[in-house]
Amino acid sequence: MKLRIQTRVNQSYQAVWQGFNEELFRKLSPPFPPVRVIQFDGCLAGDTVALELNFFLFKQQWISYITEQQSSESEHYFVDEGVKLPFFLRSWKHRHRIIREEGGGTLIADEIEFKSPFRVTDYLMYPLLWAQFAYRKPIYKKAFALSPHFS
Repeated sequence: MKLRIQTRVNQSYQAVWQGFNEELFRKLSPPFPPVRVIQFDGCLAGDTVALELNFFLFKQQWISYITEQQSSESEHYFVDEGVKLPFFLRSWKHRHRIIREEGGGTLIADEIEFKSPFRVTDYLMYPLLWAQFAYRKPIYKKAFALSPHFS
């Protein structure tokens, strides 16, 4: 199943790329389930991100590897792929795109492909995952608000 959410921010795509760090990653984590960052190497190919999700009665590990990262004059992107996922996911591939817009500003696109153990649960998971990523929109807007240095 595929999910795509886009957010426009008033900051240069280079500044947005520089802001994709552990501090932003922590801010993007939704209130539920609480997330503990075990390892955050960064957003470059070969990096690892390891999390512990706390569902109160049980905990689940989520480990992703950054499998791709490319930069050009119009876009930066990186891809994280799940290698150890919570029980409710069978596969996970998330492309983070930071796209330069004509006239200034940046489009942040979260493009996710996921599978749960059963096709029917893909459809049940979709609105939950959509909500988790829609939660990021105001955080992105605040983190990358227009600054005096924007050009």
